[in-house]
Amino acid sequence: MTAGYEAIVYDLDGTLVRLDVDWEAARRDAAAVLRARGVDTAEMGLWEVLESAEPNGVLERVNDAIAEHEREGARSATRLPLADALPHDVPVGVCSLNAEGACRIALELHGLDRHVGAIVGRDSVGRYKPDPEPLLATIRQIGARPAETLFVGDSERDAVTAERAGVPFQYAGERAE
Repeated sequence: MTAGYEAIVYDLDGTLVRLDVDWEAARRDAAAVLRARGVDTAEMGLWEVLESAEPNGVLERVNDAIAEHEREGARSATRLPLADALPHDVPVGVCSLNAEGACRIALELHGLDRHVGAIVGRDSVGRYKPDPEPLLATIRQIGARPAETLFVGDSERDAVTAERAGVPFQYAGERAE
């Protein structure tokens, strides 16, 4: 996987580990913060709730509600097969839509933290995927160049993030040629 790249950045959940999160409970708790502001959340999914938080002045509280579930789920996260590829002979980072604290817990649980030079979560840089800034911040922290870094993820959001950042992308589970 590292052939031809000077660094690799992974998404976390669904790529290296699977967080043990009840996402519907996380959505309910986050939505309750918005509902207290009079926002109708009946048709919103979790990430729509998150996207509605900032314009309604409750981003930090919504983030905290979601992060609490993520940290709890990180404590019993399942290691995925792709994690067995670590360590690499190039710098490695993690760029996740999950809270940074949850990323750190899950990586430490499985002994992966010692192989990762930078961890950027949803709450690390003030923007989150698919905005390119979290991925670019991760790449800067590991001292690499975007065009020479491979981003490995499991979602369309990850692919869009990579495209916006000018970073080569590979879906988790695909083999690099």
